[in-house]
Amino acid sequence: MICVSVMSMTGYGRDVFQFNDATILIEIKSVNHRFLDYMPHFPRNLMFLEEPVRKVIQTYFKRGRIAVFIEVHGSAFNKKTLELDWDFLDDYVQKIKDIKKTYQLEDPISLSLLATNPDCMWIEKTEEQPLELQEYILEAVKQTCLKVKRMREVEGEFLQADIEKHMECIHHLINRLEKQRPIVIQEYQRRIHYRLEDYVGNLSFIEQERYRQEIALLAEKGDIVEEIVRLNSHIHHFKQTLNEAEAIGRKLDFILQEMQREANTIGAKSTDPEISELAVQLKSVIEKVKEQVQNIE
Repeated sequence: MICVSVMSMTGYGRDVFQFNDATILIEIKSVNHRFLDYMPHFPRNLMFLEEPVRKVIQTYFKRGRIAVFIEVHGSAFNKKTLELDWDFLDDYVQKIKDIKKTYQLEDPISLSLLATNPDCMWIEKTEEQPLELQEYILEAVKQTCLKVKRMREVEGEFLQADIEKHMECIHHLINRLEKQRPIVIQEYQRRIHYRLEDYVGNLSFIEQERYRQEIALLAEKGDIVEEIVRLNSHIHHFKQTLNEAEAIGRKLDFILQEMQREANTIGAKSTDPEISELAVQLKSVIEKVKEQVQNIE
């Protein structure tokens, strides 16, 4: 049974509640990002909650682009009042009377004439900042964060299972490299021996100690024992990190970069077709793990 500590950076959560005559909708969407990137999308009259919500987000998440949406449906926080400019109305009516008297007009001054003039009468909208709502919204944000976190944990289970499968494949490839190494060294010595015979002919007069030293020196240049030791060490470190109860994505990515470096060195050193092929396979699997690690918090 897998002991899961990996958390993905992809998740979604939603919560809806009523407050007075309004319906409040909270949505949180989380996607991959190198750092914690908080993106609030609030109505203008709730912008005062931006920092309190940020603190909640920082409590639940360490990495990822976290978009928080708050919507208010209903008129609970909007007030409409009818405003009149009495001084302007008095002057407006007086001017109309003067016009009627000057031109001897009999038409009455109607209410519709006054009401349709935006300088006389208009509707004023005011938005309240409902401070008493803060506690309810922050609690809803916390509950939504828990839903997002749970989704990230579920996806993390699949990520960890897939990564551990790939790490077993890497371990198997390293074991094959380790088994192939002495065979390659023996073959390398044999090829040098026959080449010397081709060039020199009789090797009996060549100093045997010097001969062995030269073969050992040339064989050492193509030896991959150090890279194998370091790869095994990196695998051990990777598995330990995979079970740490914290944000581990960037740390895992660094370890994989070091593993990729060792695999590249093995490929560059190799003169053996099988080791070269194993190095290519090793780099391919490491790259697959790196892609998965990009999704880990």
